[in-house]
Amino acid sequence: MTKAEVEPPAKALAVTGSPTSSTPSPYVSSSSRHRLLKGFLRNRPGMVGLTVLVILLLLALFAPIVAPYGWKEQDIIDRFQGPSARHWLGTDELGRDIFSRLLYGARYSLTMGITAIAISFAAGTLLGTVAGFYQRLDSLIMRLIDVMMAFPGILLAIAIVAALGPGMINVIIAIGINEVPGFARITRSLVLTLREREFVVAARVMGADNAEIVRRHVMINLVSPLIVFASLRVSTAVLIGATLSFLGLGIQPPIPEWGAMVSTAREYLAIAPHTFIYPTLAILLTVVAFNLLGDGMRDTLDPTMRK
Repeated sequence: MTKAEVEPPAKALAVTGSPTSSTPSPYVSSSSRHRLLKGFLRNRPGMVGLTVLVILLLLALFAPIVAPYGWKEQDIIDRFQGPSARHWLGTDELGRDIFSRLLYGARYSLTMGITAIAISFAAGTLLGTVAGFYQRLDSLIMRLIDVMMAFPGILLAIAIVAALGPGMINVIIAIGINEVPGFARITRSLVLTLREREFVVAARVMGADNAEIVRRHVMINLVSPLIVFASLRVSTAVLIGATLSFLGLGIQPPIPEWGAMVSTAREYLAIAPHTFIYPTLAILLTVVAFNLLGDGMRDTLDPTMRK
């Protein structure tokens, strides 16, 4: 455990005396934050991933301003046109500008991925913390997680969307539920390790109850590894969302979600391959960027990975 380890509560210190010099601090100092930031800035793959994602987010946010055409604006005369000065990435089967549709589609794909992981992050962390810290509930929660993990990930998401129906909200719910077991398991393993650490034992001896120990001593040590794990899982969530739309279970055409665009374009792959290639490249670029960002954060925050 690094300097992020925590010290006993202030109230307990007031009764029992001042802590020893070996007691770790619960908060990362400004110098440590500065050192971590410098370390991440020197991580080239992580910075490449962050730069690509920032550009994608800005393009998605300002799509109505940046996009040269509306996402549903049609020009049948120019259908299946290749890349040109007028249409940078060409047009699709209805003469719609592919570049503009990709910009608007980034809104849906990124929203699905990030929101779904935020849901699974919150639910999985809660379940994993309770399971790891309260042994009476451990068996019940982990058997539930085992049942969820018995289903292949994409099949579980397909089953949930099939039950709820297609649509963006239902896809987010399906992906969020699908990712909960991963967060719950990694949180539980971390909590089982932390609950035996000396600073937790010291806090318990000094009179801190379980809720305070979890809030002040355990949760703060879960943040770094879980953020790294979440950044890596967003790429999977984006890929699952695109897969569901590709199968016709996610966002429905004519909304320009990347997976739905790929699904529609496969019918015209022989005569207009560009309609298939560019949405596929957008998914690939996003997934790789999130993976690079996650690897860069892991290398920066994991003490064993630092030089």
